[in-house]
Amino acid sequence: CSLTDSLSSRHCCRWGTAVTSSTTHLPSSPPASCTSCARCCPWTRWELQPERVARTTQARAHRGTARCPGGSIALLPHRAPGGAPACAAALPLLGAAGHGPPRAGRGGQPQPGYLPAERTQGQRQAVMGSCGTWAWQELLVLLSSVWLWVGSAQPTPPGPTHTPGPQLKFRLAGYPRKHNEGRVEVFYNDEWGTICDDDFTLANAHVLCRHLGFVAATGWAHSAKYGKGVGRIWLDNVNCAGGEKSIGDCKHRGWGNSDCSHEEDAGVICKDERIPGFKDSNVIETEQSHVEEVRLRPVVSGARRQLPVTEGIVEVRYKDGWAQICDEGWDSQNSRVVCGMMGFPAEKKVNRNFYKRLKRAARMKGRSLRPGSRLASKSQPKQKRREDVGSKKRLFTERQQLNYRLHSVSCAGTEVHLSMCTFEFYRGNASAACGAGMPAVVSCLPGPLFAAGNAHKKKQRQQQQSQPRIRLKGGAKVGEGRVEVLKSSEWGTICDDRWNLLSASVVCRELGFGSAREALTGARMGQGTGPIHMNEVQCLGTEKSLWSCPFKNITQEDCKHTEDAAVRCNIPYMGYENLIRLSGGRTRFEGRVEVAVGAGNGDQPRWGLVCSEGWGTLEAMVACRQLGLGFANHGLQIRLAGGRTAFEGRVEVKRGSKWGMVCSDGWTTKEAMVACRQLGLGYSLHAVTETWYWDASNVTEMVLSGVKCAGHEMSLSHCQHHGTSLNCRNTGTRFAAGVICSETASDLLLHAPLVQETAYIEDRPLHMLYCAAEENCLSSSARLANWPYGHRRLLRFSSQIHNNGRADFRPKAGRHSWVWHECHRHYHSMDIFTHYDILTPNGTKVAEGHKASFCLEDTECEEDVAKRYECANFGEQGITVGCWDLYRHDIDCQWIDITDVKPGNYILQVVINPNFEVAESDFTNNAMKCNCKYDGHRIWVHSCHIGDALSEEANKRFEQYPGQLNNQIS
Repeated sequence: CSLTDSLSSRHCCRWGTAVTSSTTHLPSSPPASCTSCARCCPWTRWELQPERVARTTQARAHRGTARCPGGSIALLPHRAPGGAPACAAALPLLGAAGHGPPRAGRGGQPQPGYLPAERTQGQRQAVMGSCGTWAWQELLVLLSSVWLWVGSAQPTPPGPTHTPGPQLKFRLAGYPRKHNEGRVEVFYNDEWGTICDDDFTLANAHVLCRHLGFVAATGWAHSAKYGKGVGRIWLDNVNCAGGEKSIGDCKHRGWGNSDCSHEEDAGVICKDERIPGFKDSNVIETEQSHVEEVRLRPVVSGARRQLPVTEGIVEVRYKDGWAQICDEGWDSQNSRVVCGMMGFPAEKKVNRNFYKRLKRAARMKGRSLRPGSRLASKSQPKQKRREDVGSKKRLFTERQQLNYRLHSVSCAGTEVHLSMCTFEFYRGNASAACGAGMPAVVSCLPGPLFAAGNAHKKKQRQQQQSQPRIRLKGGAKVGEGRVEVLKSSEWGTICDDRWNLLSASVVCRELGFGSAREALTGARMGQGTGPIHMNEVQCLGTEKSLWSCPFKNITQEDCKHTEDAAVRCNIPYMGYENLIRLSGGRTRFEGRVEVAVGAGNGDQPRWGLVCSEGWGTLEAMVACRQLGLGFANHGLQIRLAGGRTAFEGRVEVKRGSKWGMVCSDGWTTKEAMVACRQLGLGYSLHAVTETWYWDASNVTEMVLSGVKCAGHEMSLSHCQHHGTSLNCRNTGTRFAAGVICSETASDLLLHAPLVQETAYIEDRPLHMLYCAAEENCLSSSARLANWPYGHRRLLRFSSQIHNNGRADFRPKAGRHSWVWHECHRHYHSMDIFTHYDILTPNGTKVAEGHKASFCLEDTECEEDVAKRYECANFGEQGITVGCWDLYRHDIDCQWIDITDVKPGNYILQVVINPNFEVAESDFTNNAMKCNCKYDGHRIWVHSCHIGDALSEEANKRFEQYPGQLNNQIS
């Protein structure tokens, strides 16, 4: 058994030590004659690598085999019961099969189990010897030294997270798919969830397919190829070697720790060959995976033109068509689940007698139209009678043969998907399986945002009378965002400990949406500010308000804003994404905005462009929101054209049957935000006012102008515009409005306490203000002063601007247009970044003269966040996520010139990004206000807060506050 034999040669020494030979030559005494091992059953394996030695605990024993693990060179003698030699430990050779180089953990640290390299050098020759004739005393000494060495060298760091076997189950789901492929869903901690496709590999797919009873995987799918799942995303960044018994044995970020959405759900394609003798231990109801898509089919034909659909027959996707559910045993809890899936907060009672009469009427009409019937053989011409009857038919319930597939559905009412309820699945003659029953019909109550006509206005009035105690912030789409609750007149966040779909659904229904699609953790919708009001919220799912659920009050040590909880709710389908498009962009997230108008009441829509006059960031925000939310059957159809990607392009709208452009006059970030929202593309990164380079479509006509959005609209049709009368200063395709959308955005906010703590008055001599005068940082009255004599009275304070969003804040202007400021000795990238104002209680400005332009950099960052931007040396400018830009009170222009301000009570206001030049996920937190009292000599600043941090009542009290008297707050 020479160690220079081939790797496939495997021997055992006469005392029971198995040897696998290797091409590596190790000096040793000549080996003795060897015989094959009767058994090789390693319980513990020792791996020697060039730099590390690994000890890996084996979870199973290979009994009754004469093979040792690939790469073993020595097995210490051990006797199994019955006297047969067995293997107690194995030492793999360098480069042996199945033992690759050691993996490095996060931050370059070795993975648990590896020993330091310096510990291995003296052991290689002592342990890696040939199978020579050793004395038992030498062997015992070697064995003792090995065990002592292990105890001293291995610090036993925590290993990767393993899954408790009995709790871990898998299934394949999704549509369309075959039985051996689908979206991977894992059952963990009593809840089904999915796996993110980040870093997913074929090795991961092999492990999953074998766990499901298939011999191997032939491929895997990303980006929710088999449809988006619901519930938790249990695993992310899974990294399997391929030989693991379960996916829980692979490396990953930890259970429930993910930064993905269900648009990134992973799927696998398994080889259609089962493992011989495989017994499925998952105990999964395989029919559950067939209930993927659910819809409400309107019963009355006129309802097809009305959105949202609030009442209809419940149908589930079955194979290539749709199947119905038998209503025997159907109750309000089942209806509640279906309505939640459709985006509605509650169900209402259905008049079953009405549907029974319609069903009988449909059958009678069906019989009257049969060829040869009495009604079909009257004196009228046959063709005319058929057209008359067909034109009068109100129902389409019986236009297709009913295909019942589900019955005995039983829901608790708290499920977020019908597949989570118990039911039975028909396999036989499904058309006659319901007996005397009929298809299940559901009627839902829409929330305030989706209620039509007077009901909508009435609910709006009710909401105005009583402010809700819960809200969503920072979401790109309607029905998603960071959860914030109102307590003691102050808004705060919720810690994500034990945050789940039940609690998230209570939030969604309370806000007028359906059940929750996702319960997000780890500040996935950005970090909030202020207090954290709740922790470990545990709802049953039946509560009317989140405040009715049990929760814990927390201390500052319990949670941080990096653990803020968020939700994504089901919302009704309204069809807005069909009314807008982007053209000419590089991706689907950018392009020229095109909208369709005149699409209501059965008219053919007409597509056209949007005039870019006045088109800015807020308008682009509305456009982006409309492109992906889907909200109406009337108004403007919109699309993007000509962009390099699907996220950019020229905005085109449709009027009649013709597409047209949008005039870019006044096109700003607000309008672009609405366009991106309507297209479902997230936030607006840029509002583009010249799109000649995106002239990729055949649209040449301008059909929309004067678009003016507030930024929160769901569709461009909700914004102000000129209607059919166009008024565009610059015509032609060059000046069509366009957008570049993004799935993430920054979120800036000011650290209010720092302003209050650092505010003071300084009388600064004029001879020290020449640079400030050049940069227009002083009041206009300073030009009439007797330079260089005299002084200016300045209110100075520090401002610290944090980026709590999910994308870096970058200036709109490129480096070529930055302006050099000699006084500050660096370039300024934004002329208007922050406004500092002194206001009277009624909002009138009484002071001017403040910092006129800015450079943006990372002054400090949170732990583990690296600085990326700096002002010096013409560096890149911006504010990184998790960092802040500090403007100290002692730098030039960091002030307000209050020389001309009279004594009195005022409001100090600081507004970040006031012109919405750069897109943010939330503009409502950009303003900060403080009360201040100025007596002509001193100033008191107090009650500083972010604009939306307080309740409406607290804000009213703030605005009516009388100020301070005699240095005491009155």
